[in-house]
Amino acid sequence: MKLNYKIIFHFFGLLLLCNGGFMLLAALVSLICKDGVTVKLLLSGALVLLVGVFLMVGTKNHRKEMNKREGYIVVAFGWIVMALSGSLPYLLTSTIPQFTSAFFETMSGYTTTGATILNDIEVVPKGVLFWRSTTHWIGGMGIIVLAIAILPLLGIGGMQMFAAEAPGPSADKLHPRITDTAKRLWLIYFGYTAAETILLNVAGMSFFDALNHSMCTLSTGGFSTKNASVAYWNGQPIIQYIIIVFMFLAGTNFVLSYFAFKGKVQKAIQDEEFKLYFKFIAIFTIIAAVIIYFNADASLSSIEHPMVWGKAESSFRHALFQVLSVVTTTGFITADYTLWSPFLVVFFFGLMFLGGSAGSTSGGVKVVRHLILIKNGFLEFKRALHPNAILPVRYNKRSIQGEIVFNILGFFILYMLSFIVGALVFSMFQIDFESSIGLAASSLGNVGPALGNFGPVNNYAALPLLAQWWASFLMLIGRLELFTVLILLTPFFWRNR
Repeated sequence: MKLNYKIIFHFFGLLLLCNGGFMLLAALVSLICKDGVTVKLLLSGALVLLVGVFLMVGTKNHRKEMNKREGYIVVAFGWIVMALSGSLPYLLTSTIPQFTSAFFETMSGYTTTGATILNDIEVVPKGVLFWRSTTHWIGGMGIIVLAIAILPLLGIGGMQMFAAEAPGPSADKLHPRITDTAKRLWLIYFGYTAAETILLNVAGMSFFDALNHSMCTLSTGGFSTKNASVAYWNGQPIIQYIIIVFMFLAGTNFVLSYFAFKGKVQKAIQDEEFKLYFKFIAIFTIIAAVIIYFNADASLSSIEHPMVWGKAESSFRHALFQVLSVVTTTGFITADYTLWSPFLVVFFFGLMFLGGSAGSTSGGVKVVRHLILIKNGFLEFKRALHPNAILPVRYNKRSIQGEIVFNILGFFILYMLSFIVGALVFSMFQIDFESSIGLAASSLGNVGPALGNFGPVNNYAALPLLAQWWASFLMLIGRLELFTVLILLTPFFWRNR
């Protein structure tokens, strides 16, 4: 069957309309803040809206059917279209005059990676900073899900795109209609963002800073309005604890939040993935806190005076914050964890491969995949002793089909291969070993801070331009869970059937 190109470009037009609308919102923020770039942001929004309208009008007579191939194309290329158009505010305001770097910053935003090439964030106009945070926010829950929630124009095509874009091994449906599912997810997402904004503002952040950090927390992105990231508020622990709570929620399956709000708290708490996610956070935090505590002179002196809040509390808070930040792939920092100890450098590097829950806004492999891999690994011991026994992998008291287990095994192998190839390519740009593996793990897992020359207190400004394109590609395939993008590189995908 031939590809329905008209519906593909029609949807690109719809995405551009969404993008242009958010740019106009950034222009409004610029006008309110009087930062001097309002006209340029208006021009950016107008240009993107114009192209969007042109595409939608030119393809209005499209066939209203979408198969899986077209869904994958819309998702993968849709993110590229958004990143290309989203670069305009940086270019027109001269915040980032180099196109490659502007594209990198935008792709980092939409994929919620949080890696930045900006050396001095605090001099960037507030309208552009808001746009930067907005790319996180709309990329967090998913550009495609956003479009389905606002303008359900594609009918039966919605499920193909939702399945291709939604993070995790499966796309949980809260409601039989996919558009209602997307709206419910976005309502929870918006509600959490509003709640965190209010709490941070009350705790002492300016409203502008509170709004931006809330958008970047719920999307597990990590862009900040301050050069020191959340370390800027190291003297105000309440602010960091608020962000900790919402990082945890953002890394949890949003379907469980929906169940909790519906009064089905037990169903959420008893979920196997949630329980393992909670245990991981608790165990990893205790390990990190103990090491920080006994290295207090070397660690906490660069953070804050340990006597202000107490060494134990300070050690616990920074350990919990950084563990959650890396596991949920948010990327906020309160300190340079690479200075804490060599063990913790390797420790946090390993956490980059964990990821939050499926159905959350976090990147990485996801906890549920690790859970199923661990369960299947233990069952292999039993199968070795009892080769004729039927021993299915169980998740939430249900047997999992063998195809799902094979899919997860395939994903994990492909993920590790992508990491190895990613690091090898970075090394070709004369980047040292530690920095190369850190860049590959961070880009693929959408974490943000890496290792070496691109660690927590550094940025990506020193990354060569070609390496920025490679990092952007890794961010994209990591955000879309590998298969959605890599399947487009196979010859059989493009064959007409």
